[in-house]
Amino acid sequence: MRLTQQALGARRTVQDRVAKSCPRMGAGHSKGRGKAAKASAAMAAVAGLTVKHVPTKPYEGQKTGTSGLRKKTKEFMQENYLANWVQSLFTALGDEIKGQSLGLGGDGRYFGKEGAQIIIKLAAGNGFKKVVVGQNALMATPAASALIRRRKLYGGLIMSASHNPGGPENDFGIKFNYTGGEPAPERITDKIYGETTKVSVLSMADIPDVDLSKVGVTKFGDFEVEVVDPVEDYLATLKSVFDFDLLKGFLARKDFSLVFDSMHAVTGPYAKRILVEELGAPASCVKDGVPSPDFNGGHPDPNLTYAEELVKIMWSDPAPAFGAASDGDGDRNMILGNKFFVNPSDSVAIIAANAQACIPYFKGGLKGVARSMPTSGALDRVAADLSVPFFETPTGWKFFGNLMDAGKCSVCGEESFGTGGDHIREKDGIFAVLSWLSILASKNKDVPEGGQLVTVQDVSVAHWKKYGRNFFSRYDYEECASADANKMVDHLRSVIAAAKPGDNFGEFTLSAADDFEYTDPIDGSKASKQGLRFIFTDGSRIIFRLSGTGSSGATIRLYIEQYTSDPAKLMLDAQEALGPIIKVALEVSKLQEFTGRTSPTVIT
Repeated sequence: MRLTQQALGARRTVQDRVAKSCPRMGAGHSKGRGKAAKASAAMAAVAGLTVKHVPTKPYEGQKTGTSGLRKKTKEFMQENYLANWVQSLFTALGDEIKGQSLGLGGDGRYFGKEGAQIIIKLAAGNGFKKVVVGQNALMATPAASALIRRRKLYGGLIMSASHNPGGPENDFGIKFNYTGGEPAPERITDKIYGETTKVSVLSMADIPDVDLSKVGVTKFGDFEVEVVDPVEDYLATLKSVFDFDLLKGFLARKDFSLVFDSMHAVTGPYAKRILVEELGAPASCVKDGVPSPDFNGGHPDPNLTYAEELVKIMWSDPAPAFGAASDGDGDRNMILGNKFFVNPSDSVAIIAANAQACIPYFKGGLKGVARSMPTSGALDRVAADLSVPFFETPTGWKFFGNLMDAGKCSVCGEESFGTGGDHIREKDGIFAVLSWLSILASKNKDVPEGGQLVTVQDVSVAHWKKYGRNFFSRYDYEECASADANKMVDHLRSVIAAAKPGDNFGEFTLSAADDFEYTDPIDGSKASKQGLRFIFTDGSRIIFRLSGTGSSGATIRLYIEQYTSDPAKLMLDAQEALGPIIKVALEVSKLQEFTGRTSPTVIT
């Protein structure tokens, strides 16, 4: 308490502090502070804290998207930029935050530690009684969801731009997860944006920075900050899902090897603790496992383009039996076998098909399954076979959360390398990895060491033979000029308006064309303009979306899918199988004409 007493003893008047902390603001700004100042002063008397009332002005463009607010790091580093958004969140939430506990962490990217100190001061100044923060401000997104759920926190703030590059020249982000550990619903994100357009005062506790490098509790009056091991609560949750003894035995086999690429991101400490310390894998299996503020200059997106080093390892001779990668904040995943790539749409379908038999948490059967609209129809076929409810949602994990909370969904996934279960309310990269290892361990139970192991490819091909194969690919055209991308979308809408069933698009016959809309079966909310779809009579699909996860420009996502049950075609290369429909997609969209792009940035 010594520092706090010194701070209280050295207290200046509120007006002096305002003048010093924000010289750019005029005195006339104090008019709108009266009500907030009185409220904060009353709170300070209760909590034993001094609260500074820092004037500020709104910044344009702080609209919260499906994954929070993402901008260039330098934008977040502007005076009060991060503080404005956080204050707007707390104001939007209102009195219900008073006396509550808040989780906090991030993926370790540049500005995260500084951001954590700002958030802690705002949390104290706005009436939270406690902040639980990951050591060194680290907390993987799925771990944050687990922390909120296990400790029954009010919610949590996650500082991450997910799979986007980091560093002072690249991206930063922040999002709020609510009481169930799920991303904030639109009713909250809409309120946040409204508050960002009129925010005028920041209520910040006058406390020193907290040492985030040491696990333990620091108290300031009635407010406390608990620094925690960021792996502990998440590990406890995973142990309730998987058979760790089975996994440990499987990873001990001398004829099995694996590599996990953390891509210099947040899952390095998680992989070391879970795969190495808990399950006994060699330390060498963790690649690039030390988190870096700029991800060592890389792009922490686990796909065939940005995880190129892992791909080379898995296509080498000899190669490990199993490979996986995760993204910046640990919620996405890529699964590889020896010279074999598992498409994310297939991955969630295969996990769902094997969950009851191979993962103890699901031994009672699945409550239902769900996928995002652009994700291939592979999961639909599993749901029909298992006779469980199936849901097709817009892109965005919050839609799965509603289904899970209502007990209608156990396993879900998105084609954008996101897979999850209802053990938490976020996509979960390590969950997907342990699910695949559980499937392999279960199917190799009776295979003697040195025998013919059932491989990742064997599991995938067996699945295709039973259900057929949904050839699927996604083309990403990143950082297109927003005006050009919008012109292309307007053109596609005009094509859809004129199209009718039976029209021919190349060799494909149209069944339906629309802009996907979704009515949530739980709360009745509606989401419109979620993706432009061309659905053909043979089950093939073309879908166009503009992504909301970038920090600048627009990313055009083109999804192409074609189904086959012909055993002779199951092993075709996906790009070869999809060639004709890709040609139709590029012609109907006039993508090159509108954007000037002759090829995608990433193909998955």
